[in-house]
Amino acid sequence: MEDKRDYYEVLGVDKSADDKELKNAFRSLARKYHPDRSTEDDAEDKFKEIQEAYAVLSDPEKRQMYDRFGHNQPGGSPFGGFGGGSFNINLEDILGGDFFSSFFGGSSRRSRNRGNDIIVRYSINLESVFQGTSEELEIELPNSCEDCDGTGAENGDIISCSNCGGQGRIRARQQVGPFVQDVIRDCPTCSGIGQIIKTKCKSCKGSGQQPKETKLRFNIPKGAEDGTRLRMRGKGEPAHRGRGENGDLFIELEVEEHDWFERSGADLIMSLPLTYTDLALGTTIKLPHIDGGELKITVPKMTNSGETIEIRGKGLPRLRGSSRGDVVVLVKLQMPRKLSKEERKYLESTREDYTDDELQERIKDDASKRRK
Repeated sequence: MEDKRDYYEVLGVDKSADDKELKNAFRSLARKYHPDRSTEDDAEDKFKEIQEAYAVLSDPEKRQMYDRFGHNQPGGSPFGGFGGGSFNINLEDILGGDFFSSFFGGSSRRSRNRGNDIIVRYSINLESVFQGTSEELEIELPNSCEDCDGTGAENGDIISCSNCGGQGRIRARQQVGPFVQDVIRDCPTCSGIGQIIKTKCKSCKGSGQQPKETKLRFNIPKGAEDGTRLRMRGKGEPAHRGRGENGDLFIELEVEEHDWFERSGADLIMSLPLTYTDLALGTTIKLPHIDGGELKITVPKMTNSGETIEIRGKGLPRLRGSSRGDVVVLVKLQMPRKLSKEERKYLESTREDYTDDELQERIKDDASKRRK
């Protein structure tokens, strides 16, 4: 007989494991190696192995016998196994109905009785993010058909589904590994609704929905980030045939690019191209700011290209709290595209002569400053 692995080892538990530990271990492994879910080559064999181990260890009498005699019962007969004894495990109870419904077309009561959510993308600029604004949007959204109250039936001409008795669900038998399992699934005749339309509504052609121009009003919170979603409950798609609650509508904010600012949380980052003269002698730059005022950038003399200047408290409002982020200015040397003869002559006259050793010292000094 082929050697079997120790059942405790199969489930990855100690010999002192209680019923709860056994069940949790089996649930985790069964979800991992279920043949309809796992992509591993030996998933079916492993699934059978863990089922056999759990069936024995979860039964007090079988577990006691196994602890005493191992895989061989008195008399030398093998201990259970799929070639001999049968095991009665309620997989749906252990793994949950949602596990099987994901394979066999089932759906939860909540998802069947609720309309779909809708996402609308809405563009805003940094000024709106800074201020926090009230917005208004007109958009066409699905609404319940007024002529049939969302049922999709002309004059309420609806009958109960004979296939499921109006329940919307039927019991079906499905092979799950070595077991035949009873599975609850949506009725294919009525798509899980429990009712069938005899005469479709002429206005909505049986869908129960009609598009309608809708005006939405919402607030942009200060400091809102790109991708922020604003939820409007009940403004989404109506429930199928008017039996349930509407879905939600989400407004996803898309923050437009600014002419010179990039965003990092509440901080604003920008590059400032300056001439050699501005860097050497220093300068002051004034720009219109997103807060409606003026952004004043003071560049000290002898500033190197690549250095940054921080302006505290002039960034965006923080989502939590009343403070603001900073503005971080990256100073860059802007080289001219062309030089006049006079400029070239002047620059040649100011060029420094230096030896290779002096250049190496400059490089070392610069590296030392960057490490500090």
